[in-house]
Amino acid sequence: MGGILGVASKQDCVMDIFFGTDYHSHLGTKRGGMCILQDDGFNRAIHNIENSPFRSKFEAELEGMAGNMGIGAISDGDPQPLTVYTKLGDWALATVGRINNKEEIVRDLMGNSRGHLMSMSHGKINNTELVAALIAEGDSLVEGIKIAQDRIDGSMTMIVMTDKGMYAARDKYGRTPLIIGESESGYCAASESFAFINIGYSYKRELGPGEIAFITPDGEETVQEPGDKMRICSFLWTYFGYTTSIYEGMNVELMRNRNGELMAEADGPMDVDYIAGVPDSGIAHALGYANGSHTRYARPLIKYTPTWPRSFMPTNQKARNLIAKMKLVPVFQIIKDKKFVLIDDSIVRGTQLSETVSYLQENGAKEIHVRSACPPIMYGCKYLNFSRSVTDMELITRRCILELEGMSDGAAAANPDGSDKISTPEIPEEVLAEYADQTTEKHEALVKMIEEKLGFDSLRFQELDRLIEAIGVDKCKLCTYCWDGKE
Repeated sequence: MGGILGVASKQDCVMDIFFGTDYHSHLGTKRGGMCILQDDGFNRAIHNIENSPFRSKFEAELEGMAGNMGIGAISDGDPQPLTVYTKLGDWALATVGRINNKEEIVRDLMGNSRGHLMSMSHGKINNTELVAALIAEGDSLVEGIKIAQDRIDGSMTMIVMTDKGMYAARDKYGRTPLIIGESESGYCAASESFAFINIGYSYKRELGPGEIAFITPDGEETVQEPGDKMRICSFLWTYFGYTTSIYEGMNVELMRNRNGELMAEADGPMDVDYIAGVPDSGIAHALGYANGSHTRYARPLIKYTPTWPRSFMPTNQKARNLIAKMKLVPVFQIIKDKKFVLIDDSIVRGTQLSETVSYLQENGAKEIHVRSACPPIMYGCKYLNFSRSVTDMELITRRCILELEGMSDGAAAANPDGSDKISTPEIPEEVLAEYADQTTEKHEALVKMIEEKLGFDSLRFQELDRLIEAIGVDKCKLCTYCWDGKE
């Protein structure tokens, strides 16, 4: 996904950018960047953060940076922030989002001018550079940002920094958040509301969908009014967001606690010894479940984080699974001969969770009843890159549906053109809808198959209506695409 931060201050803001950007590290694992507006122009640095934390990569450059305005980015994709020189002047840009119609936009841009775009490895175009090219199509930065928002299929939230101030623009349908903070010395904009608390800023407001605000050290004002259609990602509360974050007025930790309580209510009394959560994002859901069920909470597996990188960083799935296991250290005295309800934020491929459950069983657990804090994921995200390495057919739900529908033989058939690429049969939308409907027999069969394949004693997914109740935001303002396919 990724996260961005911008600061406009009456004082030097380098340390604000440094620490405020670092507070977005849970949102991305590939690259981090800082760009400071100095007297002699932009001073920018970008580093790979796949195997080392953000802070360790930028300490050497901080002494050479000084300025009252800057932007930072944590990215799960291309390098950024970028600096740009166009007819609109010299400016810097950081983005969060996804572009589904990238080839179409590149083709249109190339057809309308004699300009060019820098290519990266394998001929790919940096998403942030493509956004900059769209902005440059406008007669002003505000008009250009609106052009980009309208042209992009997906989502795009951004901060554009000029020598006069910065434009903070939330994506057209508000799928990702952008929050304004204020202090005695200036103003900031951040993807995460908690990112600026410890650097001296307090929460002021959230930008609305498609809203553009102009920020200076002296204030912030709306230069493009928000739209009336909101589709903020529900997964922000379930998994993505840090527990201290607030989106649309609802704190992540409180939502997860309430979500766990509602799961316990749906289950009723369970004959178990402990409730446990898969570290880290499953813990708050599990605490809510434990409180709601009046059952003891325990930590049978403790996450060792001082040296291990995040489990989904390696591109190789086998390496991801190994690292995920290596980080979890068992507490034998808690596990042996005990029954658990184990709660995870979601089940995507199912591989890591299956290995976690097997690990508990190997260490003496008597029963493991798994609860997912959200419904089955039926569609890969096409708005935020939350599953950027996951195709639809990597989802355990899709693989099980193919098997249940008797279509799995076709999934292994070679392409007619003789290529090595595997041909996967399309599952009709009406069939997917029936499996996604949690009141149907097909849904029950899907859950049962996942339970058996992953080796759980029982499995239950949170119901979508209960999840929405826990979030506490009007359903029409939430994106639930990954669960029900509705945009």
